Amino acid sequence: MKKRIANAKHDATYLLADVEVVATYKLFNINRTKLEKIFHRVLAPAQIDLTIQDRFGHPVHPKEWFLVPINIVSQIVDKISDGSIDGFIYDPKTVGLVKA
Repeated sequence: MKKRIANAKHDATYLLADVEVVATYKLFNINRTKLEKIFHRVLAPAQIDLTIQDRFGHPVHPKEWFLVPINIVSQIVDKISDGSIDGFIYDPKTVGLVKA
């Protein structure tokens, strides 16, 4: 992970800013691409609609930013870990995971 965020301040994905790690999780036997797709699906209702200019002045629309409390991330990780994440989605109105 350190390698992925090492140059965050040069990457529009990280809003051209340094990154502060606030939590870490360990999951086993899961493909990183699949994991990212799960998070994007579950958190889609909370995706931030944002456009910024990259360091070259080109507009970038980061898709990796979601407005959710950290405890929701922990709940999602728990459900991924125990295999019960299917059918759940984040509901910003109730600030919780709900069955879709």
